[in-house]
Amino acid sequence: MEQPQLLVPTPSNRSTLSPTAASSSSFLLLGIPGLETLHAWLALPFGCLYLVALLGNCTILLVIKTEPRLHHPMYLFLCMLSLTDLVLSTSALPKMLAIFWLDARSISFSSCLVQMFVIHAFTAMESGFFLAMAYDRYVAICKPLRHSAILSGPRIASIGSAVLARGLLLFFLMVVPLHFCRTWVIVHSYCEHMAVVKLACGDTKVNSAYGLVVVAAVIGLDIVSISFSYSLILGTVIRLPSKDARWKTLGTCSSHLCVILLFYTPAVFSFLTHRFGHGVPPYLRVLLASLYLLVPPALNPIVYAWRTRPIRDKILRAFQQGGKCYFCGPC
Repeated sequence: MEQPQLLVPTPSNRSTLSPTAASSSSFLLLGIPGLETLHAWLALPFGCLYLVALLGNCTILLVIKTEPRLHHPMYLFLCMLSLTDLVLSTSALPKMLAIFWLDARSISFSSCLVQMFVIHAFTAMESGFFLAMAYDRYVAICKPLRHSAILSGPRIASIGSAVLARGLLLFFLMVVPLHFCRTWVIVHSYCEHMAVVKLACGDTKVNSAYGLVVVAAVIGLDIVSISFSYSLILGTVIRLPSKDARWKTLGTCSSHLCVILLFYTPAVFSFLTHRFGHGVPPYLRVLLASLYLLVPPALNPIVYAWRTRPIRDKILRAFQQGGKCYFCGPC
């Protein structure tokens, strides 16, 4: 099959990339390079995934809020994860759909930098909340008698605040040093860090290296810590006396393990292909990076709704109420 032809932005063809001319204070987002003729069709699955992410994560938040027996550390961290997913998907998808459907490719410098900061900061937060949930599983399985004492309300609030502060502080420093003196085209569907850094004036080696180190350190450290937590969990499970007890204990971790794989597998692949996959077609790199912002937020609530019985039962009862809205009383 013949690969789509990438339209390289040059001074002579810049005006053909979009009917909307860029002003002196804006970028032009190309969308998915080489697949411009398919943008209208790609908007359909992208829009559906976005709606699923909105509906699923709002449902998770509503279920946990209205069910007192779910007010425990695992579900409180799940609420934080759902809020992060909502922000992460909303930071990019409306603009993507505007590009795909309306060809509205212009984005101001300030909006682009804000979008870049939000996407990377909240990606780090999502990774941090996965680590917090892994710690919760470790305490619940390895130190069950001290679970409520270790993960008290103030401790949960402190962990959530630390994850939030880490993402905001580390990735804010990626944006501050950037300065731009010309308008250019971003060969991407959103303001991805390295795609924007390449357009900055002056020497960007420090910013590029800082971005690489921060992403590798944050994601890498979280993956190592999560792996260590589950190695301790596995050691405890192996020592349980019966096979049924071992399977039941591991079952409490199944939802978390599924969403971890959904998040880190495309994240690592997208990171490696963008940095080192020079042989990968640009349209494939951008398409995977775009789907990465949608697929985990859309599938995380589905996994938890299906694999977590209290959440599943609450949702099923809501559909079985007939003329009554289960969450808010009689309609």
